[in-house]
Amino acid sequence: MTAPGRLFLVPAPLDFGCAVQAPLRDVLPDATLARAAQLTHWICENAKSARAYLKRVNELHPLAAPLQELRITELPREVHKKGDHAGTFDARPLLAAALAGNDIGLLSEAGMPAVADPGSSVARAAHDLGIEVVPLVGPVSLLLALAASGLNGQNFAFVGYLPQEPAERGKRIRELEALALKAGQSQLFIETPYRNAAMWQALLQVLQQNTRLAVSSGLTLPQAFNRSLPVKAWKQQPAPVDNDTPAVFLIGR
Repeated sequence: MTAPGRLFLVPAPLDFGCAVQAPLRDVLPDATLARAAQLTHWICENAKSARAYLKRVNELHPLAAPLQELRITELPREVHKKGDHAGTFDARPLLAAALAGNDIGLLSEAGMPAVADPGSSVARAAHDLGIEVVPLVGPVSLLLALAASGLNGQNFAFVGYLPQEPAERGKRIRELEALALKAGQSQLFIETPYRNAAMWQALLQVLQQNTRLAVSSGLTLPQAFNRSLPVKAWKQQPAPVDNDTPAVFLIGR
């Protein structure tokens, strides 16, 4: 009987969608890049961006097979839209190649798969099928931003995306602020880059003057920005985010 392959969670650089790209060796360990080059079966968010990443890997470590011969399977579109952490999507069919003895790489468009990105259903299915899950080392924007913020790193929560509708968004911001101020639990969230400016204005309008607000953008890139100030101080500063660069927002005390 053929032993099953393994599922490797392969981190990607944080420069997806950015005008400037970081050299891969500056942001990913060589061992991670070497392992990625050996894989011929992939599960990803988007095949086009996966190939673009693997093309960069190939410049450092030759791929085990030509790029056009790699077997790349995309997660269904509904997984992108609704997430796959609720346990409603059955990812077991995607792992047939691993059951046949092949190692598979799981790739998101930026950072670590299944952390603020789809992929948890694939990791969960691998466990259920007796397939070893191996996370590789690479950048995770949430932890980089938290470490840089000066906020409580012993008690924190990542809450994903906030509502888009202004009234609901304001209500959610107040809820997160109350948690941060009462329990000392740092609150982390993200936004689609083209809504960064609207999010920033909402935060300045809703949060209390002495609440500490931190933002990190362009992490690992030459133009990386990390700053943490009380809201009243931010109101005297130019907006630190634009509508092009991915950012992480944090609320704390």
